[in-house]
Amino acid sequence: MIDVKTTLTYSILKIFLKSIKSFLITLGNVGKDFTKVLYYILRLRINLKATIEQSSRFAVDSLPITLTIVGMTSVIIAMQIAPELAKQGAEGYIGMLSSLVMVRELACIMAGFAIISMIGSSFASELASMAVGEQINAMRVLKVNPIEYLVVPRFLAGVIMMPFVFILSSFTGLLCAGVISHISANLSPLNYINSLWQGLYIRDIFIAMLKASFFGGTIALISCSCGYSTRGGAKEVGIATTRAVVWSFLAIAVWDYIFAVIFYL
Repeated sequence: MIDVKTTLTYSILKIFLKSIKSFLITLGNVGKDFTKVLYYILRLRINLKATIEQSSRFAVDSLPITLTIVGMTSVIIAMQIAPELAKQGAEGYIGMLSSLVMVRELACIMAGFAIISMIGSSFASELASMAVGEQINAMRVLKVNPIEYLVVPRFLAGVIMMPFVFILSSFTGLLCAGVISHISANLSPLNYINSLWQGLYIRDIFIAMLKASFFGGTIALISCSCGYSTRGGAKEVGIATTRAVVWSFLAIAVWDYIFAVIFYL
């Protein structure tokens, strides 16, 4: 008689159920922490100094790697589409296509991925280390609210600074795409600049900035929540960091889909 627990189907089902349980626990913790964060923000219980420090960290410290990723991605895309469009006599659409791809999707998504990898993971690991090291309990003993002191500044930093990161990323991406289009398709800078606005509107920029703000807040909230709720030892710190990165990637993909349905469907 076959032992069901030794079968591959049982192992796959067990992993699947474990993932569902982890998702539901994470979702519950994020929702609970968000209500607390919103409560403190609405009551203007904001540590301004900590918020400025986290804003600098969220935007300035992550900017080199973010701009590098966005710039290289735009270079690779422009290197492939510019010569093909030029062969078809559609040089006037290179700038338009670059601006649509960069502003509507690529800059925001790539910047979000870079910040998750660098800033989100550090948020999660820091708070997880504090949680397992009893530092958060020590804050409670000293009558300092951990959510107000640790999570609120990071959340506000994400909401406020992510649109600025998006603007710089978009500019960098379009600049790199223009340079590569000139090199690979002999497109003049003037024609490239003139074609940028053919399919792009101010409305697209504001929508993308709003989306970036949602991305930033979501990354900070999920990362802090995963770290804040950690219990155990060093192993759990690594698990919490991994969970924060994975669920942040999934969350911004969901947000991107929601914005696309609402504004472009």
